[in-house]
Amino acid sequence: MSVQGVHALVRRTHEARVLRVLREHGALSRGQIATKVGLSRTTLSEITGDLLSRGAVVVVDTDAAKRAGSGRPAELLTLDPSSGQFLGVDLGHTRVRIADAAHDIIAAGHAAYPAESTWDERLAAAFALIDRVAARTGVSFRALQGVGVGVAGPRPAAPELAAPFGERFAAPVVVDNNTRFAGLAEAMTDGPDVHDVLYIRLSDGIGGGLVVGGRLVAGAGGVAGEFGHVTARPGGEPCRCGKRGCLETVASIPAVLRSCTSRGVPVRTIDEFEAALGRGEPVAHAVLDEAAAAVGRVVATAALVLDPAQVVIGGRLPRRAPAFVRRVEEILAGELCPVGGARPAVRAARLGDDDGALGAIAALFRQSPLLDGYPEPVR
Repeated sequence: MSVQGVHALVRRTHEARVLRVLREHGALSRGQIATKVGLSRTTLSEITGDLLSRGAVVVVDTDAAKRAGSGRPAELLTLDPSSGQFLGVDLGHTRVRIADAAHDIIAAGHAAYPAESTWDERLAAAFALIDRVAARTGVSFRALQGVGVGVAGPRPAAPELAAPFGERFAAPVVVDNNTRFAGLAEAMTDGPDVHDVLYIRLSDGIGGGLVVGGRLVAGAGGVAGEFGHVTARPGGEPCRCGKRGCLETVASIPAVLRSCTSRGVPVRTIDEFEAALGRGEPVAHAVLDEAAAAVGRVVATAALVLDPAQVVIGGRLPRRAPAFVRRVEEILAGELCPVGGARPAVRAARLGDDDGALGAIAALFRQSPLLDGYPEPVR
């Protein structure tokens, strides 16, 4: 690396430290920032001057109200509330969701597209959504420090998907499976000391995420946590992956709707399925029970190998049918061996449909031990 390259890397590192402190603590004076990041006043002045000119930070006030002496009041700097620092994008099977964050989440939105949409069409939908959210909220993306992109299915080659976002926003890009990002977001709701979590999400598709030994696991081929393509019903219905009887053919929302309809209870949407459950329709309850039992068996097998402290069940299906989580917990209790101590705690996911986008932002923050050894952003 050239001398100029080394200087640029050092400068980016200093900028990242300053932005991290402001993200964690809100408005601070230059002196307070210098103390927290360990930079000289001269170096910090150069860094903050550049960040101010780019719109990454703004002056919001002075510390005059808190000063005891007669010296000149110090300006307070904070992340620009109208300029998000990190953009999380969740490109699912049938919709895109985004979240934009500085010190807090400042903007979010979603848009639908057909399941058969190409990647170019999905990217176009994502960029159009970002533009609409920016226009509606007044948020600017001129000072983005990073973009996280979660996609449905096994992680694709990062450069191909990263390039359009990198070109659009001139920022580093992290690309990974959207459900693994969601698992990261859920695990982080329990704080930085979480070590072993198994997360599964059931919506239009089924996926998951694994935190093992305090690390978010991607796997050698980027498919760790792909519970949706574990065989749940040998010789069952064809799956879009090419196999038969995958868990996704039994317990995803489309699979549940098809099963109900084939048994004489036509339901076209998750709303209609929820209504059928609410009026006590036996077929709907039987289908839900079978789906939860299948999930319980697949998760129990993984839990026997991984021994997680916690199993988190998320997605639109369990959110619409709380009994689903209880049934999975029952199956786990029957399938797991009592050897080795307590069984894992089972809980419903705390975050909503924005979990993938929020997890993408969490991956960009890179402040958690969950991300030790995780792939670096593409620049």
